[in-house]
Amino acid sequence: MSGDWFLIVAFLIGYLLGSIPFGLILTRLAGTQDLRSIGSGNIGATNVLRTGRKGLAAATLIGDMLKGTVAVIIAGSYDGPDAAMLAALGAFLGHLFPVWLGFKGGKGVATYIGVLLGLFWPAALVFAVIWLATAFTSRYSSLSALVAAFVTPIFLWWFGHNALASLFAVLTLMLFYMHRENIKRLQSGTEGKIGEKR
Repeated sequence: MSGDWFLIVAFLIGYLLGSIPFGLILTRLAGTQDLRSIGSGNIGATNVLRTGRKGLAAATLIGDMLKGTVAVIIAGSYDGPDAAMLAALGAFLGHLFPVWLGFKGGKGVATYIGVLLGLFWPAALVFAVIWLATAFTSRYSSLSALVAAFVTPIFLWWFGHNALASLFAVLTLMLFYMHRENIKRLQSGTEGKIGEKR
């Protein structure tokens, strides 16, 4: 299978892989309470950290990243860059709106990094450096992700990756939308900081 038909398949592969809720699966296996009843109710690594289980949070982060990376690599190796980008979009949407959880998923930061890693790893490195620097100075996970995501499409465009820049501009807009409540809390000074239990 190749061509236009595989582009559809690539998107679906990405979506199904992206829909795997690692945070929920790992916390259930560990015997913690339902992750959606803790803190923000989110299924991502930041909320897993609020359970006090740093190992589970790290495993969730890695799982949510790698599902995006794997989707991109599978699609790209079979049918090239266009398929890889569609798989990236599918994986990101799958994490945000997983079919298994009534289309109520995470906010997409780890999967954003994962697909970026699969498509152009230097940009993922830049994202990580900006995230860490912002987190170190502000201790706000959400702000760190938003700043890094804002810079990402600019970085890609600057280095001539126009198609990727366009894709990540769209993903960044969706990321900002998923963080709209965080943005309101940041503006009001009520956003939780890294390591705080809420």
